[in-house]
Order: sequence, then C-alpha cells, then structure tokens
Amino acid sequence: MALNINDTKFLEIAEIICEEGLSGIDKAVQIIINQAMLIERDRHLKAERYERTPERVSYANGFKPKQLKTRIGKLQLSVPQTRDGKFYPSFLEQGLRSERALKISLAEMYIQGVSTRKVNAILSELCGFEVTSSEVSRAIKELDEQLESWRKRELGHYVYLILDARYEKVRVGGCVQDAAILIAYGINLEGKREVLGVSVAMSEAEVHWRAFFQSMIERKFHGIKMITSDAHKGLKAAIRAVFPSVPWQRCQFHLQQNAQAYVPRVSLKKEVASDIRHIFNAPNDSEANRLLKSTISKYEKSAPKLSEWLEVSIPEGLQVFQMPKHHQIKLRTTNLAERVNREIKRRTQVVSIFPSEASCERLITAILVETADEWLGTDRIYLKMNE
Repeated sequence: MALNINDTKFLEIAEIICEEGLSGIDKAVQIIINQAMLIERDRHLKAERYERTPERVSYANGFKPKQLKTRIGKLQLSVPQTRDGKFYPSFLEQGLRSERALKISLAEMYIQGVSTRKVNAILSELCGFEVTSSEVSRAIKELDEQLESWRKRELGHYVYLILDARYEKVRVGGCVQDAAILIAYGINLEGKREVLGVSVAMSEAEVHWRAFFQSMIERKFHGIKMITSDAHKGLKAAIRAVFPSVPWQRCQFHLQQNAQAYVPRVSLKKEVASDIRHIFNAPNDSEANRLLKSTISKYEKSAPKLSEWLEVSIPEGLQVFQMPKHHQIKLRTTNLAERVNREIKRRTQVVSIFPSEASCERLITAILVETADEWLGTDRIYLKMNE
C-alpha cells in the first residue's frame, strides 16, 4: 500500500494553510498524522477499509481520542483501534521517550525551585502550550512511580559488579549535609554494561552499603565473579558481609592516587608512580608479584611508610590477574563509573543544593535511566564473553 493522502484531505490542509498561514500548521499536521495512523492500521490488518482478503489478521474497531502536546501546539488525535488490541501507531511509541524527557525536564525545573509561572513561560516559548501547578505535580508523581519501578526491577545473572559513590549536598532538617549516592553497575552474560541500582544515604557506612546490596539480592541479583570498587571501609566491610566468597579488586587508579600520600619527597612522586604502573601493567600475576616485592625492598629504607603501604595495599589491586586476559584492562579500575559521574556532575551542579533526599534521588535516577537505556539500546559489547 502506498502512502497517500486523498484529495479531500489535501484540499482541507491547503485551505487551512491559505486561511491561517503558519498559525494553522498544527491543524494541518493533525490531519496528516491522523491519516498516517489510518494507513499504518491498514498495514497492520493487511487489508484496507471494507476490503475482503484472506490475509486480513483482524478488524478496525473505532478510534480513541488522544491529546498530544508538541512544540507546534496541542494536537487532537484520533488513534485507530483494532479488535485484537495489538495495534498502536509507531510514532506514538517513539513519542513516549520524548514525553518522558519532558517529564524529567519538568522534574528538574521543580527540583531547582523554578516557579510554575516560569515553567509556563518556557513551555509556551518552546512548545506552544502551558502547564498548571497540578500538571507539574502529576508529572512529578508519575515520574517518581516510573523511577521507583526501575529501581525495584528484577535483575538476574551478572558476571562482574562495579561499585562507586559520589556526594551531593542535600538539605535535611534545615541543615545542608553531604549525602552519599551509592551506585552499582554490572556486566551481564552478553558482555553489556548495565546500571543495576542507586540509593541515596547519609554516608558510606557499612549499614547503608549492606542495605543496598540486600535490596539487589532481593531483586534476584546473582552470579558475579569479581567486584571492583575503591577501598572505603564501610564498602569493604559490606562486601565481606554480603559477598564473602566473591573476589574483590581495588581500583588501581585510586591506588595510584592513595600512594602519593606516603611519598616523603615531591622529587620521588614520579618515580613511585612509574614503579606502581609497571606492577599493574605486568603481563601476569607472578610477574606483578615479583615487581611488587622488588619495589617494596627499593623503598624500605628511603621511604619506610610507603614500603609498608605497598606491601598491604597493592595486592588488593592485583585480583584482576585471575580474570580472562581480555577483560583485565576494563575491570582493574572503576573508570566505567567515572564517565557516568561526569554526566551526573554536569546535571547536578546547576542545582547546587537539593531541597530533599527524594529530589536528589529523583534527578540522579532519571540520569541513570537515560544512561541505562543508551547502553542497552546499542549493539556495542563492553566485554567479549566468549573468547
């Protein structure tokens, strides 16, 4: 079936443009979309209106009205229905993502304390319609329900777990505090990245990390072979308590940074960094341990505190050598999380101070949902699992 608008509809569109000019564009587009949906329904049914054909899969079943807010104004659409209930216009499915983006934008403006009057001014300028305070509240409520559903969704089998935390300023009981944003990422059986969950807590204490892990297990999270994270005491304790048999890899990037605190002289910093880098870049576990022993001995007299720190801390960054060779480069640090953190920071620095924990959790979850959709929506494989 060729895409075609009949002469009557074409003349109707032409008359609107002639009489109303560009101000009538919304009405013209409305007619075109309604016609396009009818054509798409015919394609779904494999038959045109009143056509008798053995290929027909169902029958038309009237229309359902739908108001669509767009940047050219409000469109009053008549969405075609089918008896089997399996048809829905593809452009409306695609529009759901834009609708969610608009709701997230409303939520962000709400978080930042933008008044309904200012929101209306922006939407009137960009989209040609206004919103009321009740519509903003409904958008926030609906968004919260969607984000909560995402945070509680069922997980499954994952091979690797990457953990990270960042801090945002939140107003609690009239005081501004630093709230910890706990985030978990996973590599699934197909080698793709996923954002597994997020939690806003008042600190990185063991109790908060442990509760976060337990919530993931309740969502059927299982199967991991290794965990990568930094060495925060609360996080390490929670990992030992909840995942006692899972090997832990301390982020090598953070180890490099931590080492500098034990270097006694500025002139020694580059040399120490180079020695540690050689350990991490060793071809295998035995060579890494040989280089480690040599480095410990090298600084035993000139920098005894550094030597002691190397002996205790560096082995925590060598667990990755037990994983497949082609996985090691991406599992030895929490760089995966750092890239997401940069996007979170870009979006949250506008807010500066969140008015509540809920508002903080709302915006960061929305950002993570966008990231998760982007990762799962691509064919890109983060780690090749079958080599």
